[in-house]
Amino acid sequence: MKLKKKKEDPEIPTSSMADIAFLLIVFFMVTSVFSVTRGLEFQLPRQENSTEQSAEEAVHIFIEKAGSNCTFTVDGEITPLDDINMYLQPKLARNPNKFVIIDPSPTAPYRCMVDAFDELKQGDVKNISIPTTAEKAAWGSIM
Repeated sequence: MKLKKKKEDPEIPTSSMADIAFLLIVFFMVTSVFSVTRGLEFQLPRQENSTEQSAEEAVHIFIEKAGSNCTFTVDGEITPLDDINMYLQPKLARNPNKFVIIDPSPTAPYRCMVDAFDELKQGDVKNISIPTTAEKAAWGSIM
């Protein structure tokens, strides 16, 4: 009498599957390139080199939301963004270290402040300040 041979079902060996998956994860982590998001570059002043200027001597730029656009008020006068540097050039010629204070309204879009920074950077303004709430309260009616 013939005995039937038991056929083994074909299997995929899974005992090393976890090892292979782990090695692939490590490989991709090591070989991947991390992209660094670059933001605005600032050079913070050193404390020993800081210069004292009063808020009255600085140029104040107030940024407000006006519909879908922004309104820039420079020293109390509404000024288009493109004309801010023309306004600042005579003041910077007299004092290259003149402070410019940017005071964005809480409702103003962030892009408006970035646009103002870009414009001031093109105009070679060296000292830009964004006041804190405490500084605004201390200055009172100046701003």
